[in-house]
Amino acid sequence: MIFFQSIQSVLSIIIMIALGYILKRQGWFDESFGKSISSLITRVALPASIFVSVLKNLTRESLFQLSGSLIYPVGAVIISYILAYALVKLLKVRPGRRGIFMNAIVNANTIFIGLPLNIALFGEKALPYFLVYYVTNTVSTWAFGVFLISNDDPTKVKGENKAKLNWKKLLPPPLLGFIVAIIFLLVGIPVPSFINATLGYVGSIVTPLSLLYIGIVLHDAGLKSIRFDRDTVVALLGRFVLAPAVLIALIALGSNAFGASLAPLLKQTLIVQSATPMLAVLPILANEAHGDVKYATNLVTTSTILFVVVVPILMELVQFI
Repeated sequence: MIFFQSIQSVLSIIIMIALGYILKRQGWFDESFGKSISSLITRVALPASIFVSVLKNLTRESLFQLSGSLIYPVGAVIISYILAYALVKLLKVRPGRRGIFMNAIVNANTIFIGLPLNIALFGEKALPYFLVYYVTNTVSTWAFGVFLISNDDPTKVKGENKAKLNWKKLLPPPLLGFIVAIIFLLVGIPVPSFINATLGYVGSIVTPLSLLYIGIVLHDAGLKSIRFDRDTVVALLGRFVLAPAVLIALIALGSNAFGASLAPLLKQTLIVQSATPMLAVLPILANEAHGDVKYATNLVTTSTILFVVVVPILMELVQFI
């Protein structure tokens, strides 16, 4: 039953992505439309959606309970970085690909795929659980992942200044929306009903626009350019098998050793998010660091397509965890 339910949820996502792909192919969207959608989602709609959802679905008590569950995604990210680095050394991944390779294994596309997928599978009641993984993934990406790519620049002279911490990236609007909502929740600040309704309407556009955006990105990347070389296959296995396996192992260890059993919906959310496709910004980051842009684009495209197969299988597996 769960298997078929997850397939149906994924099919609805595929149809929306296909619509974006087809409309882009038919010339409905110009070159700047995808960028505009991305900005609208990340800077306006998603912060609004998160703000409303936190105040709607969380209490002070449940917030403190959720903060303790951060240990699982944080631990999984740290272990995954270590394993990804070991794979880079073992496979002798060439400069220009190393940072991309490690980011591909560790960091997920939580906004444009993880969020709509989570809502489709579990509903908005699971959004607070999604935020646990989102916060971890955001800090991991912009506090460490971006350094791996920037410092893997094959054109950089040895000893040249390395990348600096970008606080604007580390505190993006969606995360700021979450922080503001937490302040409102802890202090008990009332939100006028008309403002709450307005933010709710704005936030409701996140899922459909996110899926249309993915379709546009897939069209621009070009499906014909997909290839499966060694570095691509290993990175895909790392994203879809290794990363969720590490998280599952930590959750099982916590349950058995400390009796710290997680709520089923929290557990399912964390595991599904750990297996979502690779960061949509990988090609952009690779381009800025003079890395292998084609490799980064290929990873994003292939992982976005393959997640359709991965999700139903993962949903079936989490029932036994």
